[in-house]
Formats: sequence, structure tokens, C-alpha cells
Amino acid sequence: MATSTSSLQSQAEDILDGIGGAGNIASLTHCATRLRFELNDASLADKAKLESVPKVMGAVPQGGSHYQVIIGGDVANVYNALKALPEMQTGSDTRSADDIKAEQRARVKGKVSWLDAFFEYLSDSFRPILGVLLGASLIIAFAAVMDAFGVADFRAEVKTPGWQFVDAMWRSVFFFLPVMVAYNAGKKLNIDPWVPAVVMLALFTPDFSGLAEHPEAVTQTNALLGSEVSRVTVMGLPMYLPDYSGNVFVPLIMAAIAAAVYKGLQRVIPSSVHMVFVPFFTLLVMIPFTALVIGPLGYALGAWIGTGLAFLNTNAPFIFAIAIPMLYPFLVPLGLHWPLNALMLVNIQTLGYDFIQGPMGVWNFACFGATAAVLAISIRDRDTVMRQTAGSALAAGLFGGISEPSLYGIHLRFKRIYPRMLVGCFTGGVVIAILSAPFDGVQTSAFVFTSLLTIPVFNPVWVYVVAIAVAFFTAFVLIYLSDYRTAEEKAAAQALVDAPADAPAETPAETPAAAPVQDAPAAAPAAATQLLAPIAGEAVAMEALGDKAFASGALGTAVGITPAVTAEGTVVSPVAGTVISVAKTGHAYGIKTDDGVEVLVHIGIDTVDMKGEGFTPLVAKKQAVGAGDALARVDFGAVARAGHDATVITTVVNTKSMAGVADIADGTVGAGDPVLEVTR
Repeated sequence: MATSTSSLQSQAEDILDGIGGAGNIASLTHCATRLRFELNDASLADKAKLESVPKVMGAVPQGGSHYQVIIGGDVANVYNALKALPEMQTGSDTRSADDIKAEQRARVKGKVSWLDAFFEYLSDSFRPILGVLLGASLIIAFAAVMDAFGVADFRAEVKTPGWQFVDAMWRSVFFFLPVMVAYNAGKKLNIDPWVPAVVMLALFTPDFSGLAEHPEAVTQTNALLGSEVSRVTVMGLPMYLPDYSGNVFVPLIMAAIAAAVYKGLQRVIPSSVHMVFVPFFTLLVMIPFTALVIGPLGYALGAWIGTGLAFLNTNAPFIFAIAIPMLYPFLVPLGLHWPLNALMLVNIQTLGYDFIQGPMGVWNFACFGATAAVLAISIRDRDTVMRQTAGSALAAGLFGGISEPSLYGIHLRFKRIYPRMLVGCFTGGVVIAILSAPFDGVQTSAFVFTSLLTIPVFNPVWVYVVAIAVAFFTAFVLIYLSDYRTAEEKAAAQALVDAPADAPAETPAETPAAAPVQDAPAAAPAAATQLLAPIAGEAVAMEALGDKAFASGALGTAVGITPAVTAEGTVVSPVAGTVISVAKTGHAYGIKTDDGVEVLVHIGIDTVDMKGEGFTPLVAKKQAVGAGDALARVDFGAVARAGHDATVITTVVNTKSMAGVADIADGTVGAGDPVLEVTR
């Protein structure tokens, strides 16, 4: 277990190094398959170095300051390993958001930065809910299979209570989708995300939906909304009452306007009462404005676009069915597929069905066919690394409908794949165009991820199956027969496969023939490494530390020392090693010993708030230090005046990869006295 953790940590360190270090990271998040970085300087990211890390399937610059590192299903573990590194505890950028944004605008000068920001807004509004969308998709697939086998009729007007409850399980996601999108959009726009969420929730209350049954309500066909809708008069103004469940245009528009109102109020309302009055006035403005104006217009916008695409699908089905699978391979890597995904949801909400997902499935299965061919070739060539990469990517695709692991992990790394995969997209598109012509396209009444499990939701299902099979096997055959690598890439891969087998044969030749054979001595137990007190004072047990992160052991086994000095003092290194991080505020230092023990010295609690005042670093990153060498000069009087606890904390960050870490401090200690003992 320790080996696995150590390996993961080592790879996290390599990723951090490849991205330009902790100081280059403005923000870090992750989704289902990708680490998503916002960098201070994207030019510092080393794509080749990142892609040499075994856990990394691919590294993709996203324009401007954004960078994606593709991991696959293990992304959460890699993310946690990254966040646990000592550099990440101390190396975060302390510049203001405005400073960073100004630098980003300067770097993208001359580019269409507003368009990048728009698509990023769309992406970040949907990305956090991918998991629940996928979960709902699989419940729909299960329901469709039960319907296909005659176990239940899911199109019946009246169902048994049990099957009606199954409907509630997946409808909950799509019914409240506008609320979830509004929350994510608000978070993206740096306002209280519950404010736009509550605006949307107001349109879901029985009080609002019940207005349609009010005696004063009038039901009529509305030309703007393109459907029959109820209307009431509120405060002398007409309020239309469409069904907002599943609509994504309304929350996206509303959240952007709400953010402008929210931030405008922050500028004019005293900060001492922001918590009370900024949300209050924002809701007071946005709920009626959304119900009266944004809601009907957003609903109409979705209906118009959906109707326009339906017109194209009806009048030029051949072009439409081919264009969708041919466009998706280029839209997904750029994150530009989100508008189409949003339209799928709008189509289902306004038209009752969607016609984009069928042709989109052709692209997905051409993608999966290409991955399957790479997997088959890697098995044939005994390429273990590519076999693992392709195997996990194919499983994510066929059973989850997720194309990113295939796309980023394999396809974009080998230039021969895309042209052959596009042939699969084209042939599958032609097939679905021809076969679905009598049926007005392949349709579905549910939003799903196009995988093997969701095939039954499409109608006519046989047309969809034939089309995705043609796309899959066309891409598979073309790539398997012609290989996905150039001759040079193939030779390099084969050399790596052959290297382990050749290495043992060379080892004896390096040993002199006359060397006597002796019994190897029994391995001695590893010597313990002692960590010394970085300052004189009173020892504080880990559980008694005033910082919950340290007290819980989340940052490794730790010990604190309350300094004996109350004025200026010097904090020294507890071990000999290399300085791997120095906080810009001077309050924390990471040190790694030659035998791999990673130590963090954190001066005071919450002293990052002092922004460097009172701290004078005496070492630099990558500098070698000995035990007892000065790390920093600290004005402990300034720490006290700022109201912070001055306890100096020493922790072994990679405690979990050690055989043991013991607290050996007791009572009053002097600088240089042993306080922690580490065994490997």
C-alpha cells in the first residue's frame, strides 16, 4: 500500500513540475476525467513532460490561461495527491483576482477572449453536474430495457407506484436542472451561487406554477413562445407561465444579469451589511424580472433554435445527419460541444424529443472503434502501457458514453488516428441519414450519454444500431490495418516493450568474472530520521493544535512549538535536505530529505493573512539546507499584534508513505532538540 501511495505522490510531483510549479497555478479543479488548471503563465506548462507521466493520458492547452491534464477514472485520487503536496500547501498565488485577470487579458490581447470566456461559462455551468446527468442517463437506459422486454410500459399514462417512483429518480435531475445550472453559473461568476439558484427555485414553487390554475389566468397560443401557454396579469404586467423544467437558457441568461446586479449592489452598499442587503435586493430585482422578462425570452430562444434545427433536420436530413458526427470530433476538444448539449435538453423540453443525440452517437462510436483498434494493436504488440490506457478509455466510452479519455489519452496524441476516425464518422453519418429518412431522423425523448447501455432509448433503434456499428467497425478496421503510429513511433514503442527483457542480460557482463560470490548480508533495519525543533519553546501535541487541518493529521503527523521568544526570532530547518517550497508570504517552508521524507514548517496559524509582514525568508527554493540552518527571521511581536497564534508547526507531509512517524517531544524544548522520529 505504501508503494502505491508513494508512486501516486511521485507522479503528482511530476505533474506539478510539468505544469510550472505551484506558483504558476491560479486555480485547480477537476471533472470526471480531467484536471483543469488556470495558470498564471501558460507558457511554463511542458506538454511533453506532462505526457511522460504514466497517469497522464494527455495534456491540452485550452487557450489563454486554461490548461487540461487528462487522467481518466483516477482523476480524483491524482487531484487529492496534488493538493496534498507541500508546495500546494504553501505555493498558492497571493495576487489579487483583478491582478491575475489583468495579466490574462494582456496575454490574450488580439484573440477573441470574450468568446473563450463565453464557452468557459457554458462549460463550467454544466461540468459539475455531469455525474448526476450520467447517473440519470443510466436509470433511463434501465427503464428503456425494461420497456423493451415488456416488464413495464413506460409510455403508459398510469404506471404502478413503483415504476412511477423510478421515473422520479431520473426526472429529478432534469426537472431541477435549471436550478443546478443557475447555481453553477453563479459560482462561475463569483457571486453567492444560492442567489441565482433561489431565483430559479421561485419559478418551481407551487405558488408560481399554480398561477396557471388561477381564475384570472388566460390560456392562449403565444406566437413568441411558439406554444399554448397560460398568462396572468401581475402588477399590471403580463406574466407568461411556461414550463421551465429542463430549460437551460433561462438560468444561463438570468445568472449573468444577476451577477451584474449583485456586484453593482456590492459597490454601493456598505460592506458591513453585504450579507443581508446584497442578496435581498438582488432577489427583489431578479425574481420578478426573470418571471416577467428573462424567463419568457429564454424559453422562446430555446424554442426558436430547437425549431430551426428541427426544420434543418426535416428539410435537409442528409446534411444534418452527416454534419453532426463530423463536427463533434472538433468541437469536443475545444469545449464547444456544450451549446449543442444544451440544445438537446431544450429540444426535449420544448419539442418533446431530441434528434441531435442519434447522429452524435455515430461520432462517439467511431471514437470508441478507434480506441478499440488501438487496444487490439497494443495487445498484439505486447505494449502494456498503451493497453492499459486504451482499455480504461474504451470501458469509459462503451459503458459510460464518455469520449474524453479516448480523445485526449490517445487520439490527439497520434496524428494518424483522426483521419481514419473521421471516415468512420462520415460512413456512420451517411448510414443514419439514409436509413432514418422515412422516420424524420433518429429520435429520443431522454437526454442520455450515448453508450452501449443507452441504445434502447433511441427510435427507431435498429437504424441507430446499424449506424453506430458501421461507424465503430469502419474506424476499427482502418486503424487496425494501417496502425495508429508512424514507423518512427512504432519503432520507439517497440523499443520500450523490448527494453525490460534485454536489461537483465546486460547486468552480469558488468560484474568482473573473477569476483567471488558471497552471501548477501541480511538487510539492516532502516535508520530513523529525527526531526529537530525549529525553535525553542513549549511543545504542543498534534491534537491540541489550533488549526484543524494540522490537528486532524490531514497534513501528516505534526508537532507544534509555542515560541519562547515574544519579539524577533529565527526559525531553523528541522532536517537536512532541499527546500522544495517557500511561501511568498514567508510563513511556510517545504523541505525534502535525501531519503524522501517531506517536511513542512508552518510558522503560526492563519499567518498567511499577514501577507508577509513580519516574515523575512532566509532561504530560497531548491537551496540545500542542513539541520539547524536558518529558514526565516520572524517578528513574533507582529504575529501577536495581528491576533494570530504564533505556534510553529512541523509536519511530515508524506506520513502515509512512511513506516511510522512518532512524536518524541515533551514539555519545553530547545532549538535543535528531537521532536519527531520517522522510520521508513
